[in-house]
Amino acid sequence: MEAEPIKNLIIGNGEGGKSLAWHLAQSGEQTVVIERQWIGGSCPNINCLPSKNEIWSAKVAELVRHAAHFGITAGPFSINMAAVRQRKREMVDELIKIHLDKYKATGAALVMGSAKLIAPRKVEVRLHDGGTRTFVADRLFLNLGTRALIPPAPDLADAKPMTHVEILELDRTPEHLVVIGGGYVGLEFAQAYRRLGSRVTIIQRGAHLLPGADADVVAEVTRILAADGITVVTSAQIDSVQGKSGTGVIVKLKAAGAESVIEASDILVATGRVPNTAGIGLEQAAIELDARGYIKVNPRLETTAENVWAIGECAGTAQFTHVSYDDYRIIRDNLSGGNRTTTDRVIPSCLYMDPPVAQIGLTETKAIERGIKVRVAKIPTGAVLRSRTLDETRGFLKALIDPANNRILGFTMIGPEAGEVMAVVQTAMLAGLPFTALRDAILAHPTMAEGLNVLFSTIKPASTAN
Repeated sequence: MEAEPIKNLIIGNGEGGKSLAWHLAQSGEQTVVIERQWIGGSCPNINCLPSKNEIWSAKVAELVRHAAHFGITAGPFSINMAAVRQRKREMVDELIKIHLDKYKATGAALVMGSAKLIAPRKVEVRLHDGGTRTFVADRLFLNLGTRALIPPAPDLADAKPMTHVEILELDRTPEHLVVIGGGYVGLEFAQAYRRLGSRVTIIQRGAHLLPGADADVVAEVTRILAADGITVVTSAQIDSVQGKSGTGVIVKLKAAGAESVIEASDILVATGRVPNTAGIGLEQAAIELDARGYIKVNPRLETTAENVWAIGECAGTAQFTHVSYDDYRIIRDNLSGGNRTTTDRVIPSCLYMDPPVAQIGLTETKAIERGIKVRVAKIPTGAVLRSRTLDETRGFLKALIDPANNRILGFTMIGPEAGEVMAVVQTAMLAGLPFTALRDAILAHPTMAEGLNVLFSTIKPASTAN
């Protein structure tokens, strides 16, 4: 079959890929997107949004469970996981429709199939509805994404553990869920399923949860999980796994020099991700990978092949939807003659456990590693009066200040609406404002953001402050 010439060809319609497709098509440029499975990418289908949907159901269950504390008399209740799943599915269906409508409105063509490069910027697609199509593109954009990693622990793969994909499709509550991995995904699902009625054990290979986080963050998160009745086993090595997830498993492990056995019903693996770069012919197009299998890119997200770009996680971008979107903006602007790069981006993150953990900029750990002098402001979340009205006082707010110019170098919060409060601090950081701008701002009372008045009043500005 003769190849179809195309101006712009995008493989993958995750956040960065679909945004670029819609922009180029609306600009009048012929654009085709090839997608293997998820319309709109993983975020609206199997990652960010559906997981937060089910996490909110778990939050509602927790509120009902403690209704009497708030003066509400509630009768006996039960968890209907089929209904939890259906609420999630309905949201996903709505999001898929929104995406399809957007493709139609912009004129970007969405082709469902599996793509493989057979020559530079030449792609063969095995169509889901049968047959093949071949495209040769002036410009090729790779938005390949990543997938969950199953670690090489003995017999683990044979036990058919769940990843974030399968657990979001459960119509039951596991009797005892073992979560392997103490990062964002593991902690979010661990707490959610504990609140939905499961016994939960977290197995973490490292010495503590949340590798790379400050010690006070790790300690507070660990306390929160313990208060929810979650067992955390750190410094753990899995020796063997017997059985099948969903019908019963026995996990034998060593932790802190001692052997132990965990009998559980289900296993969730949340130990990181690997890029979807193997087996699609990148070598046929002179597109090089790094040692971890991610596509090599320069700060403009250009690959080693001419007129080929990589977007999002497959390019080693931080694994957040909002960062993939910024990748799109960099490529978009550079295609129009700009000179934007990924260098020195300040990337926010938010762990959606309850209470959430938000962080942006420098941490104390990184400051010490890099020999950067900072001043630290810190208050307990309970010092923010809004937290008292909510009866959610766990956590703290912490900021790192440049002692030379009073600018905010980093911010961490564990508490209600932490992500929203972080956005206020991020705005000040982007504007280069001194911390005194937030200290002296008139912030609405009672809000969680008002805590920034309290936080920044705990330290004195350097004499260079304006």
